[in-house]
Amino acid sequence: MAQMKELSQKNETTKQLTLIQAINEAMRLMLEEDERTIILGEDIGKNGGVFRATEGLQEAFGDDRVVDTPLSEAGIIGTSIGLAVNGFKPVAEIQFLGFIYPAYEQIMTHVSRIRMRSMSRFTVPMVIRAPYGAGIRAPEIHSDSTEILFTHMPGIKVVCPSNPYDAKGLLIAAMEDPDPVLVLEPMKNYRAKKEAVPVGKYTVEIGKGKIVREGTDVTLIAWGAMISIAEKAAEQVEKKGISCEIIDLRTLYPIDRDMIAESVQKTTRAVIIHEAHNTGGLGNDIVSIINDTSFLYLRAPIERVTGFDVPVPFFTLEEHYLPTPARVVEGIEKVVHF
Repeated sequence: MAQMKELSQKNETTKQLTLIQAINEAMRLMLEEDERTIILGEDIGKNGGVFRATEGLQEAFGDDRVVDTPLSEAGIIGTSIGLAVNGFKPVAEIQFLGFIYPAYEQIMTHVSRIRMRSMSRFTVPMVIRAPYGAGIRAPEIHSDSTEILFTHMPGIKVVCPSNPYDAKGLLIAAMEDPDPVLVLEPMKNYRAKKEAVPVGKYTVEIGKGKIVREGTDVTLIAWGAMISIAEKAAEQVEKKGISCEIIDLRTLYPIDRDMIAESVQKTTRAVIIHEAHNTGGLGNDIVSIINDTSFLYLRAPIERVTGFDVPVPFFTLEEHYLPTPARVVEGIEKVVHF
């Protein structure tokens, strides 16, 4: 039903966009529609952002709405909180997710709590955009995948698009949400492909996953850059007669428990794929959801294919850190032949 609802929102006119271009389109549309929208962050104005996500926006809307800030993540988020509780709709860019740690206190103690603290008298309708993930050979701290720090924080939603269509729709939905949303953008997917994206405004519902491939033997659960890894693995095991269903979570908090349960109850096996560290990763929460909802349906223990419990390594070892199709195939075969 959710996918049909999205399709009904599509305009007839589309254009081919990369994920980063879709992000830019979403912000441009919302800047045009609502004068309360303000974009702020490091190098986002004149420079157009380190990945060019905000290219052309300051030229089009002025430096009072697309604001270059000092190099202070805590300052960016603190300023955004003040704007949000006073009627604006700020979109704060953190240049890399690994740079967000100085702002963590602001997010944990203020962004996520003001609605509760004020008994809903005040809300924080702000978006935090953060590129994340390994695979682009960035320096240390640029490639962290620490989504679990924020999914453990009631009061803020966390979304993660894997493709251009979802990127635009989720970002618009986040910008219209009355509460704070963290949008994680997989850097590896920024220019990985182009696809048809509606020209006008549409939204992808926050909290709803998507079945990107239907199957009968095993459920693969992933998000962000790991969707393409799951797809490659599914294609490989299909030649061996194994049918994989792939769930793109799209929203990491609140997670789509119903979709996970329905799929696992159908396939009776599950493999979870994420590039974050194994210990304390979101995969652990997904295992708990499956145990809570579908334990008696399982024919094999749940398998996790993840990053290793080390900091994301430098260039020469980066690809060895990330989950690969071969590692996912191994996980699939392990649960199928248990």
